[in-house]
Amino acid sequence: MPSRPEGTPVWTDAMFTDIEGAKSFYGDVLGWTFGESSSEYGNYTQAYKNGKAVAAVVPPMPGQDGEPKSAWCLYFASPDVAATAEKIRQAGGAVLMEPMQVGDFGSMCLGQDPTGVVFGVWQPGTHEGFELEGEAGSYVWAEVFTREPAKADDFFTRVFGFNSKKIKDEQMDYRVFDLGADPVLGRMVMTADDFPADIPAYIQIYFAVDNCDKAVEAAERAGGRKVFGPMDSPFGRFAALLDPQGAAFAVIDVRTTVGEMPEME
Repeated sequence: MPSRPEGTPVWTDAMFTDIEGAKSFYGDVLGWTFGESSSEYGNYTQAYKNGKAVAAVVPPMPGQDGEPKSAWCLYFASPDVAATAEKIRQAGGAVLMEPMQVGDFGSMCLGQDPTGVVFGVWQPGTHEGFELEGEAGSYVWAEVFTREPAKADDFFTRVFGFNSKKIKDEQMDYRVFDLGADPVLGRMVMTADDFPADIPAYIQIYFAVDNCDKAVEAAERAGGRKVFGPMDSPFGRFAALLDPQGAAFAVIDVRTTVGEMPEME
């Protein structure tokens, strides 16, 4: 597989205090199976769909204070993780975890934009990222949710060289970042009506499903909670969910579309 361009979303993982519970939930909702946990790398456990790597789950590191909040983290491709870490600082962000080598799998760091959005950077070695995308049970899209869109827009374009376009709609401030022809990331504004002040800015991960309504029902049966939807859109029928440990994610059936694609400017 050729390496992805810098700034391309290439991987996602989440930390859970109850790993077996997380495996059971995502197995029920997204049809994932799981490999052996890697004790050498903090019991990092890869998830698979149809035998292809799609995500990973990991328990908290020993000595972490309190119970860390479960959340999905999106990783962007980089040819040089140390150089990207420097760009994060120069663009007004923070490096939460300094660049580190992960065996021969690759190198990573964790960053935070000036509005509080946490994300990862991945310089691939033998692990190049998603082995399946856009199909049921795999990553398909992501959106930055922030209360300070201008700051977030400036940061992500400076760090990853994104181009950006805004949906031509006076009622909605929604921006799409791209690397040439292909859109790679969306950006939504968190309004006070929809997002209580205690919910930090974050990146919403969208996983593809064959049937949005059935995925929501499966999530609720397995102890998850529906936050929004299901709702039809030109991009697909989607819903926002919380898993039983509080990690936010979304499901979308990209084949079931309603309405015309919006104009961009």
